Amino acid sequence: MVFAGLGVWQLQRLSWKLDLIARVEQRLAAPPVAAPGPAQWDGITVAADEYRRVALQGRYLEAPETLTMAVTERGPGFWVLVPFRADAGFTILVNRGFVPEGQRAVAERRKVAGGEAKVVGLLRLTEPDGGFLRANDATAGRWYSRDVAAIAQTRGLGQIAPYFVDADAATEPGPLPQGGMTQVGFRNTHLVYALTWFCLALMSVGAAGYLIRGMPEEPPEA
Repeated sequence: MVFAGLGVWQLQRLSWKLDLIARVEQRLAAPPVAAPGPAQWDGITVAADEYRRVALQGRYLEAPETLTMAVTERGPGFWVLVPFRADAGFTILVNRGFVPEGQRAVAERRKVAGGEAKVVGLLRLTEPDGGFLRANDATAGRWYSRDVAAIAQTRGLGQIAPYFVDADAATEPGPLPQGGMTQVGFRNTHLVYALTWFCLALMSVGAAGYLIRGMPEEPPEA
């Protein structure tokens, strides 16, 4: 019964995951909406907002950029994160895009737009603690994930949106950094796990039946 229950639970998780994937696909095809402001930050969730297309109007701040480790279809390299001050009155990190490992120097890429700028891209939630099995090291300037709060604290940015925006290819056409390289994907192994649990349930039933059949019959009473 335990194995069967776990199988049913995995099927429920599968249904949830397929629904999430369908919602994300709808967001990717939808026109951009205004990026959420401070009044909406507490209500932002992965299920409701991750990969939502958003638009920002404002200007890039004159603050040091932050490079975070990335692995993409173009190989290893870095995401280029720059603080952006929205006309709506809040600060947000914008991921301008990808630069290969050997071209991380500022001179290798296009500078941020001066003055008023528009950013269109995908809303992404913060990635705390690190990645690639490594912890972020702010002191050494080694970032393995896009940890918004930690980056903001290190750069002295003050209050900042709890998410960042991956700029699209129209906002950052390249050559470097290259926008529009967000990897949208969800690990979905729930069906495999469900089948495994159901197989174990059947094996348990079969083993129990075998043991019961193999038990010696009690002799008839005299």
